[in-house]
Amino acid sequence: MRVTIAANARLHLGFLDLNGDLGRKFGSIGLCLDQPATLLSLKKSCHGGNRADGIAPERALRHLDAMTQALGLRDGFHLDIAKTIPAHVGLGSGTQLALAIGAAVRKLSGLPLDTRADAFLLQRGARSGIGAALFDLGGLVVDGGQGATLGVPPVLARMAFPASWRIILVHDTAMQGIHGADEPAAFAALPPFPAATSAEICRLVLMQALPAIAERDIAPFGGAITRIQALLGDHFAAAQGGRFTSKRVAAALAALSQAGAAGVGQSSWGPTGFAFAESEAAAQKLAALAFPDMTMQICRGCNAPARITQNQEPDA
Repeated sequence: MRVTIAANARLHLGFLDLNGDLGRKFGSIGLCLDQPATLLSLKKSCHGGNRADGIAPERALRHLDAMTQALGLRDGFHLDIAKTIPAHVGLGSGTQLALAIGAAVRKLSGLPLDTRADAFLLQRGARSGIGAALFDLGGLVVDGGQGATLGVPPVLARMAFPASWRIILVHDTAMQGIHGADEPAAFAALPPFPAATSAEICRLVLMQALPAIAERDIAPFGGAITRIQALLGDHFAAAQGGRFTSKRVAAALAALSQAGAAGVGQSSWGPTGFAFAESEAAAQKLAALAFPDMTMQICRGCNAPARITQNQEPDA
């Protein structure tokens, strides 16, 4: 038997509360995209022990070993990674790879799926729960942040993203965002976040962004995301060199906004930027703008969970 999993990229649209004086910190709003995606397959190994081939096999093998050890599995597994979400650009590549491996091990071993447990085991979701939530649910989600209990933050809301809306991804191919050991160090160096700013962000999410999704009204949705991104980008500016990690992305987003994009921002630490458009035609018009050393990609929201299939391999 072989299990194949496709796990889609996500946008991290912003944190809700970096202040934490209510007893919970972070909280996030995130969106699942229809592309790019991580695609991998897993089968039992004929030679014993675990093995990983394809893209980034060393990192994948660490996750595979951790899963088999934690679940007490004696079988060896052969993992093949056909493609991955680009790493360290703000699209959730590490979390989706880890969760896909965890789900594949469980499925092939006849065990129930448990994405939240796998995320905790594989050290994903320390600050944001949207990666695990979007793996399971797709769509647009809001998580409740970290409280006193250790674990992946709980999902507070999940909504379907309008099928006609589009997302234009803006890639600066010459840069990567903050990652690895630099990420907790960057968080630790940030100044205290004002409670009043957290209150404004939560109000924008609850009373503007989510109702706009429900009513399929892109202007207030984009306006809320743009304002949230400005508040958070200014707070992170000292760590990432400005409101946006890449000055080229910043210039491109300004031009897209001027050209009619419904909302703009940066996913996580970037450097990937994004812009929203109300239709395919509007997205094509925006994507036709040319920016040096940049690539543009039109995406849809994905309202489905990660795709998991199990097939019998033909006899050799």
